[in-house]
Amino acid sequence: MEYNFIGKTILIAEDEAVSRFLFEKALKKTKANLFFVKNGVEAVEMVKENTEIDAVIMDIRLPLMDGLEATAKIKELIPEMPVSIQSAYAMQSTREEAIESGCDDFITKPIKVETLLAILHRHLIY
Repeated sequence: MEYNFIGKTILIAEDEAVSRFLFEKALKKTKANLFFVKNGVEAVEMVKENTEIDAVIMDIRLPLMDGLEATAKIKELIPEMPVSIQSAYAMQSTREEAIESGCDDFITKPIKVETLLAILHRHLIY
């Protein structure tokens, strides 16, 4: 399925270069605007400073501030901001922690592009 996210801005909080590259490649065809940050502190600041962000993809393990804490802070600022947590850890307790922090979706690594696009579509196309 083809996805068109023209006019939408997605913030990706990911500290690993390979993962950032994969996100960029997977989302290029959607024509979404992409912002990348490398830690949770930058993610919170980016959301504070950029009102055009429509959705966040947040790695659970980030330097300076982990993805769960960053998600909770983003949800305090903008409760309706869709935040999808991604993690290599698929344990039920990890999912529960993510939901408690306010995340809207939980994606396990390795990320399936079609799953990622479907989740973003659900949050970006009202």
